[in-house]
Amino acid sequence: MDILEKIVAHKKKEVASQKELYPTKLLEKGAYFEGQPVSMRKYIQREDKSGVIAEIKRKSPSKGLINEHVSIEQTSIGYMQAGASGLSVLTDKEFFGGTSEDLMKARSFNFCPILRKDFIIDEYQVVEAKSIGADVILLIASILDKEEIKSLGSLAQNLGMEVLLEVHDKKELEKSIGDHINLIGVNNRNLRTFETDIEVSKSLAGSIPSDFVKVSESGLSDPKAIKELKEHGFEGFLIGEIFMSNGRPEKAAKEFIKQLQ
Repeated sequence: MDILEKIVAHKKKEVASQKELYPTKLLEKGAYFEGQPVSMRKYIQREDKSGVIAEIKRKSPSKGLINEHVSIEQTSIGYMQAGASGLSVLTDKEFFGGTSEDLMKARSFNFCPILRKDFIIDEYQVVEAKSIGADVILLIASILDKEEIKSLGSLAQNLGMEVLLEVHDKKELEKSIGDHINLIGVNNRNLRTFETDIEVSKSLAGSIPSDFVKVSESGLSDPKAIKELKEHGFEGFLIGEIFMSNGRPEKAAKEFIKQLQ
C-alpha cells in the first residue's frame, strides 16, 4: 500500500465519522455557507497579482514537520500583502497537520480566494468546504474516476465554488476534463514516490485547452522556474514548502514574489 492509498483509506473512515458528528443539514447552517465565493480564476488573472497561490501546510508525508506552530492570521494576511493571488489551506489532519479551523481562521481575516486542499472523495466534503468558507475545492484525478470527478465538480459549482482539477499525466487529464472544472493543476510531484520535476507541467501544457486556467503545483522553489512555466501558458503557481520552511512564511513569499516582478 503506497502513501496515497493509505491517505484515501484513512479519509474514507474520517468522512464516515464526520457524517455522524456533523450531518449535512448542520453544515448548511454554518456561518459561511450562504456566503458568495470569490473567483480564484479572476484573482490569478489580475494584473496586480503574481499568480502565486500561497499555501499553509504544517507537515507532509515526505518532509515530516515543516512549520508546526505557524500563525494562520499572520501568515495568511502576510501572503496576501506580499501579492499572492490566493491562499491554499491544508485541512487534512492525519498526514498534513491541518484542520478545517485553519481555513475558517484564514477566511475570517482575508477577502480573497481560498482553496481547500484535501483529499476529496465524497459529496459531504464538498458541502463541508462551502460551510468552512472555501471558494475552491481540489479534485485529484488519480484517486477519482470520471463520474466521481463530474458529480463532485458539478456539486461544487452548484454551490458557487470553483474546481481545481489536479492531474499528473495526459491519461488523467483526458478522463477528467469537462464543464465541471474551472482550473487545471499539473502536480509536478509524483504522489506515490514524492519526487518532483517541473518538466511534468511543461510536457502537459499543450494538452490543456485554453479555456481552463493552467496551474503548476509543487517543486516550485526558484522564481526562474515560474518565468519558464509562464512561457508554457501557466498563470497560477501553487507554492507552499519553500515558504513554510521559513520561520516567517510571509516574508519568504514577499521576497519570492518580488523576484517575479
